[in-house]
Amino acid sequence: MSDAAELLVRSNALRQRALARTPGGVHSNVRLAGPQVFIDHARGAWLYDVDGVNYVDYLLGQGPNFLGHAPDDVTEAVSEACGRGLIFGGQHELEVKASETVCEALGWADMVRFGVSGTESVQAALRLARGATGRTKVVRFEGHYHGWLDNVLMADGDNGWGVASAGQVAGHLDDFLLLPWNDSTALTETLDRYHDEVAAVIMEPVMINAGVIEPKPGYLETARALCSEYGVVLIFDEVISGFRVGLSGAAGRYGVLPDLATYGKAMAGGWPVSALAGRAELMTLFGSGKVNHSGTFNGSVMAMAATHATVSHLIENPPYASITSHGSALMDGLRDLGRSHDLPLRVEGLPMAFHVSFGDAEVSDYRSLQQLDLSRYARLAPELVAHGLWVAGRGVWYVSAQHGPEELDAALTRFDKTLTDWA
Repeated sequence: MSDAAELLVRSNALRQRALARTPGGVHSNVRLAGPQVFIDHARGAWLYDVDGVNYVDYLLGQGPNFLGHAPDDVTEAVSEACGRGLIFGGQHELEVKASETVCEALGWADMVRFGVSGTESVQAALRLARGATGRTKVVRFEGHYHGWLDNVLMADGDNGWGVASAGQVAGHLDDFLLLPWNDSTALTETLDRYHDEVAAVIMEPVMINAGVIEPKPGYLETARALCSEYGVVLIFDEVISGFRVGLSGAAGRYGVLPDLATYGKAMAGGWPVSALAGRAELMTLFGSGKVNHSGTFNGSVMAMAATHATVSHLIENPPYASITSHGSALMDGLRDLGRSHDLPLRVEGLPMAFHVSFGDAEVSDYRSLQQLDLSRYARLAPELVAHGLWVAGRGVWYVSAQHGPEELDAALTRFDKTLTDWA
């Protein structure tokens, strides 16, 4: 597989066609730096490209394929539902079933509103918090991702954090108070000083998007207590962690409940759907019309069928024990291979999602994550893909319910061969 480029004849031809009609040949800028390979089909934990090459998939479509690719109960539920219509411009029973099932799984949320993307649901959460409190400021954290829109997209640069894209209006970020994450003192001092202006605190409760960093003991509890004291809405962005790190997400895993939380990715078995869940006293502001939340495709038949089927599966046949077993064995195996090749390979995080890089720094936030040799891993990732391991250049590996002994053996064998060829 080291000569993989010679195998990708059809992929290369399709890429040239794509470049002629699509900017960069991709429909999301996240994929500009990703493998330039065209996939023909996927099943379970495997991808198969148009040239017949197979890959053990630890990217899982950036996380959504938590049940594996094309899970039967999800695809069958969506197919059956589609036969009765796609978009009604009115309500249908699957909306009710999906809402009830999601709230049952989460355990803490009273109500839910569905959207299409995590970015949209984050916007709904921010608007709802501002509408409920009458305040405008929002506390957020370095390295946490909340979507690609002007008022949330933020990048680290030479002059500090700011806009991440040409065409982005810098002033749209003015209402954010940006803090290092996992620093209880910084959060306490900020809310002590600005609480009269702050509508919400928004965070990834476990920082999966960058580094898979867990909260320090007591940190989430501090955030919860401060928000309760000052009447600030605590928002957990669980678009990645929701339903992945446990049935009730990070809120359940760490035992700290937000006022609002956003979900997506693992919630619908790969279908594009998101959700904003929360306490009734906040969520009912949508229902009264005081706060607007709209969308033609919100609660579509397909999305609700996928959500209901996926969350029902997670409730009735929870895969968390097997995913934990596989992820733990994979992490241990990768560490062993790093040692056997005399490389400072670092593998840390959770069995359901972990981070691979080089270095030995103690990491607790975005700043300390930069002490690792992230660029070295980014150079390794394309080599892993060329050897049949589908992974992201930023180092996050996702594990699905379909990863088992065969995938573990293939992953470690291919990782070992990559390191041998790469040295």
